[in-house]
Amino acid sequence: MKQFCTILKFELKYYLKNKIFVGVTVFLVLLICGVMFFPRVLEFFDQEDTVDDGPRPVMLIRAEQEELAPIVCEAFSSAFTDYDVRSTDSDPDALREQILQGEAECAFEIRSLSAYTYLVDNLSMYDMNTTIADEVLQSTYRMQTMLELGLSAEQAEQILSCPIDSQTVSLGKDQFENYFYTYIMIFALYMVILLYGQMVATNVASEKSSRAMEVLITSTDPTGMMFGKVIASCIAGLIQLIAVFGSALVFYSINRGYWGDNAIVASIFDMPPELFAYMLIFSLLGFFIYAFLYGAIGSTASKLEDINTAVMPVTMLFVIAFLVVMFSLSANTVDTPLMRVCSFVPFTSPMAMFTRIAMSAVPWYEILASVAILIASVVGVGVLAAKIYRVGVLLYGNRPKLSTLLKSIF
Repeated sequence: MKQFCTILKFELKYYLKNKIFVGVTVFLVLLICGVMFFPRVLEFFDQEDTVDDGPRPVMLIRAEQEELAPIVCEAFSSAFTDYDVRSTDSDPDALREQILQGEAECAFEIRSLSAYTYLVDNLSMYDMNTTIADEVLQSTYRMQTMLELGLSAEQAEQILSCPIDSQTVSLGKDQFENYFYTYIMIFALYMVILLYGQMVATNVASEKSSRAMEVLITSTDPTGMMFGKVIASCIAGLIQLIAVFGSALVFYSINRGYWGDNAIVASIFDMPPELFAYMLIFSLLGFFIYAFLYGAIGSTASKLEDINTAVMPVTMLFVIAFLVVMFSLSANTVDTPLMRVCSFVPFTSPMAMFTRIAMSAVPWYEILASVAILIASVVGVGVLAAKIYRVGVLLYGNRPKLSTLLKSIF
């Protein structure tokens, strides 16, 4: 136990003094700070801009039927508040010339309340004017038709603006509300496992290449060394995640009023406590499994240059598991047979089961079975990784085959 604590302290100190680790953490915190304060800064500049606002761009309305011009202009003035809407009786060629000369930004040639031509010089990919015009003309057409049928303006307005009283009762999970923080947590777990797993493998391989491992392995229990390295990397990862997500929560609390009723941002920071607990359990157990595998494989590499090739099978396994979960999450099919099977496979269950818990109703016994399988797998993989570690660190030259390692272990 004393040896384990010594290794744990040494490895943890290595992470906390690592310039890359500290630099990435500080960068992420500053990035989160910038994102959370963005609405406040944007509002500040908007207030300055309103003082020096210039004239609004001109939108011309040309109606072929003279009686439609005032009706359309009034409706468009209410809908297009960012434009100076004007009626014109110019001929089509003159109207096009005005736009090309910059006298007007755009124009509508209204043939009837159900047909028009939109004129603009350079059509922006974000131009939504036709969408707004469709809604305005459709509403105006209905209003005019009701008036022609003998209804009063008040009656027509009451029909068009009739409120709908609806209620939605979710008997399971609100997938829209849970989607965004589920996506973020899965992606964060993906990045943490790949980053820290690679760091564990690299750390082991560097000790082996410097021959320091030969001294350590003869005076220290390999199981204690393996668990010390993995748990130290886990603690370092938790510290980094707490710094990033904790700062995000603090900065969001400071700027909550500036985000308004943004449903996406609110859903991310309003994660239920029980779901956060599940996320923590599955993340830790999944991290341990892959970190043990990365450490064991790293011990079989004699040079740092061989690390990427050596850990490729584990990385590909994890990437495939990640893609399966993300495709299911994006397609809103988290309860398919494939996802149910992945919920009990140790290499995929940390992401698959957490996604199912967040996005659907999962029976308690399935969650308990998944956690139990994960715990047993962590212990089994940890013991096996320690044995591979003890054999692998003493083997130099070409990377040993799996059969050679198994023969040496047993």
